[in-house]
Amino acid sequence: MKAGCVYLVGAGPGDPGLLTVRGKELLGRADVVVYDALAAPELLAHAPPDAERVYVGKRASRHTMSQEQINGLLIERARGGASVVRLKGGDPFVFGRGGEEALALAEAGIAFEVVPGVTAGIAAPAYAGIPVTHRGLAGCVTLVTGHEAADRGDAGTDWQALAQTGGTLAIYMGVGNLRRVCERLIEGGLAPDTPAAALRWGTTPRQQTVTGTVGELAAAAEAAGVEPPALILVGGVVRLREKLRWFERRPLFDRRVVVTRARAQASEFAAGLRELGAGVVEFPTIRIEPPEDPEPLKRAAAEPGSWDWIVFTSVNGVDAFFEAVREAGLDARALAGCRVAAIGPATAERLQAHGIRADVQPETYTSAALVEAVAAERDLESRRVLCPRAESAPADMPAALTARGAQVADVAAYRTVPDDADAGPVAEMLSRGEIDWVTFTSSSTVENFFAAVSPDLLRRGSARVASIGPLTSEAVRSFGLEPAVEAEEHTVPGLIEAIMKHSVSKGRKA
Repeated sequence: MKAGCVYLVGAGPGDPGLLTVRGKELLGRADVVVYDALAAPELLAHAPPDAERVYVGKRASRHTMSQEQINGLLIERARGGASVVRLKGGDPFVFGRGGEEALALAEAGIAFEVVPGVTAGIAAPAYAGIPVTHRGLAGCVTLVTGHEAADRGDAGTDWQALAQTGGTLAIYMGVGNLRRVCERLIEGGLAPDTPAAALRWGTTPRQQTVTGTVGELAAAAEAAGVEPPALILVGGVVRLREKLRWFERRPLFDRRVVVTRARAQASEFAAGLRELGAGVVEFPTIRIEPPEDPEPLKRAAAEPGSWDWIVFTSVNGVDAFFEAVREAGLDARALAGCRVAAIGPATAERLQAHGIRADVQPETYTSAALVEAVAAERDLESRRVLCPRAESAPADMPAALTARGAQVADVAAYRTVPDDADAGPVAEMLSRGEIDWVTFTSSSTVENFFAAVSPDLLRRGSARVASIGPLTSEAVRSFGLEPAVEAEEHTVPGLIEAIMKHSVSKGRKA
């Protein structure tokens, strides 16, 4: 049997974009992923769908597994020949017990690799607008744990020496002992008016920053309800925060948005929201699958040049059609002499990726506008028109083309299948008031979302609905809800723009 290997991978402090390139590469070929509570859930999407995922999160006294059990799990899976990624919050060797796991692996004769990660002591202050070193303010930074600052003899920690060190102190796991940490530093000679900050959920849209002085920080943090996971920062660099707090000034910072698109299409949408500071909850209410009967599409794609028009209404239709073209042993050259229409810019861009420039794209991205645009190009009488669309797509567009004299082949290129795997967590977040927006990009996402999650949770709660266009809005209204915004441009960027404008006009959340 092939020997396995364990990779101790630093997941970073919370922002999934801070995962290293090496970490992403290893996740992409992992057989087993063993992950912590502080590892961003989005990172698991990089692992193969069939990879085993094992949660071993530990918070204070609440452990799903002891450290010994985690060590044993890693050894067992590796001895079975698996490639095991041990995904750890922050950096494995910075207060992450990665050294203990590496020693256990070494003693068991298991091959391992350590992949450093971005540690919270550097990243969280950066996202809060606090550089840990700065000329004239801090020439050094000290990383220290505050976990044992209470009544256990401060094992191994010389707080008096730390108070005299100067520079910046980044204190991990000290919130539970914050008052005692501050007392010990002041007792050691640190001036009570030294600037300090408590940073909770750093680098994420849930980030909370409380500032003050060492003498008053404990009371301020308690009043603000700061709880673990949080970092304490002490030093003159905290004064720079008001000028440098870039992350919290993003227009969608502290908003949490549910994305209901199919997982294969959600990445662009999610990335756009995160770029504006939003927290994204991916709930792909649909999966894209081949049609139940693929033969009509195969026949249509085998002679693509025989059509006068091919009318595309979605990215999915483009991809499915050109996959059928490739299976027929052809490529874009086979469409010579055929005119091509795209409902909107995203569909047109996907056509260009396949080597085809759309001849027609309406100014308004609706099926009715698409028919008008195609008809305006030339007479449709007796023209052969192919419409590769979703299996359950409405019949209005083919009917409108037929009414203009076209010979229409309405072919199922793909089908959307409900996917309610993530319904439970989303419903819980809605019931707790933790969701600000639920977004819908098609009628099918609306129908499938409310098949899995009760509309009452949105009626009674504070979450708003964002719709990509009129047909989607009609589907929302059929469930007794009114969209707070509808995109002026019926595209994903248009939907993001609508949410951003609404959020900016309403101001920050309380």
